[in-house]
Amino acid sequence: MAVRLVRGAGQIIETFYQVPPTVKWKDPNDPVTEADRAANAYLVKQLALAFPDDGILAEESKDDLCRLDKRRVWVVDPLDGTVEFIAHNGQFCIMVGLVSDGVPVVGVVYQPVDDILCAAVLGAGAYVEEFGERQALHVSTENEPARLRPVVSRSHRPPILGDLLRGPGVQQECVVGSLGLKIGLLARGQVDLYLHPSGGTKEWDTCAPDIILSEAGGIMSDCWNRPLRYNQREVKRQFGVMASNGVAQAWLAECLADLLDEAGLDPEFGF
Repeated sequence: MAVRLVRGAGQIIETFYQVPPTVKWKDPNDPVTEADRAANAYLVKQLALAFPDDGILAEESKDDLCRLDKRRVWVVDPLDGTVEFIAHNGQFCIMVGLVSDGVPVVGVVYQPVDDILCAAVLGAGAYVEEFGERQALHVSTENEPARLRPVVSRSHRPPILGDLLRGPGVQQECVVGSLGLKIGLLARGQVDLYLHPSGGTKEWDTCAPDIILSEAGGIMSDCWNRPLRYNQREVKRQFGVMASNGVAQAWLAECLADLLDEAGLDPEFGF
């Protein structure tokens, strides 16, 4: 069901992609387009019809907090990478996840321009559909710090990442726009770690990628290496996000903890 819906939303977004976007700003760093709103309306309507007893948390819908009384909640990002959509570089995706008792159990991430879909169900593994074929997803097994390949944002590179990687002398970085696409590369074993040390992400940014990465063998956590919880009253990730192939997580967590401590950041208050 979720796969069919994200593909349907992808068709809607592609119709808007053919014309110059009308851009509005929720705040100076958070643009929104008609494509965001149209895909959001479609996904929310279809999910509500198919699962009337479930809650829904969607980026472009008002959060009335009724979802807090639900065990199952659909978490929707109708257009992850709006900046990339506006830039017309193709690096954006649609993400839908299902949370049960605060834990992701289903996740779908779809990049419509390249027709690449990643999906996972708790306990059943993760897969990618590309060029008409389906393949299982597996993270890399690299754990030598100097050979780790970080994936970083196209729009910003956190200074603390440079501090983290300077010690082992990491040379190569992969630059990608959407968070969903970054974690997709992690799940495919093409990169090894991702770090977002700020409070800017929300539950809809991480829900679907979280379960996909987990089922591919990786780990997503906050920057103090604590599991991410979902369907919380506060949807902002005030403790940041870090992710890895799993085998590099202990090294990443230890080094980052030292840097956060040096910066005077408190694990009780976050960023």
